[in-house]
Amino acid sequence: MTAQHRLIETEADLAEGVAHLRRICPNMDKLAALIKLPPLRRTKGGFAGLISIVIAQQLSVAAADTIEARVVAKLKKITPETILKSRMPTLRACGLSGPKIKTLKALANAVKDKTLDFKKVDAAHPDEAREMLTQVSGIGPWTSDIYIMFALGHADVFAPGDLALQEAARVAYGLRARPDVIKLAKRARTWSPWQGVAARLLWAYYARMRDEKRKTPKVKKTRWD
Repeated sequence: MTAQHRLIETEADLAEGVAHLRRICPNMDKLAALIKLPPLRRTKGGFAGLISIVIAQQLSVAAADTIEARVVAKLKKITPETILKSRMPTLRACGLSGPKIKTLKALANAVKDKTLDFKKVDAAHPDEAREMLTQVSGIGPWTSDIYIMFALGHADVFAPGDLALQEAARVAYGLRARPDVIKLAKRARTWSPWQGVAARLLWAYYARMRDEKRKTPKVKKTRWD
């Protein structure tokens, strides 16, 4: 298996990635010393898995889980057929916004029309998988990156558009400003072939900052040009 297709499936994979990042980057070394081993964060794939990711957009884990549980309770099973049959008021009553409902409908139609084939997506190179997913209305780079990282487990994929990753990188690297998508994507490539592990470390660091409100280590202010 090539580096581009290396998968994160076990904690041993995470440990290998963490060890690599600690060797090549002093800041990642500090994060790893603080975080130890980040969560594996593997999720279900296919139609239901992508639906879960869409539901979770811009929500806390608790809120997303609550809304998804309501959808499952109402529809009994999340399939393209049940999504297409369900009416807008029914889905709104579950807590879904109008744009998310449109995305769910578009995704269900894409699967029904066979313009989106999850077998092909799951077997594709990450770049090709991202292209296939983003052809669906409402499925953007963040959603596709999260699916590729956690449902498929690709080790060398990052989500530079994620605000939590941007903020964690800002603090961890002592940046004067939060890095934008382009700057963070450029930096993430230096963490190859374990960009997915770097993302997990940064997410864990962000959670630590947010939830535990602990003091962050002082680092020299710098910039990424």
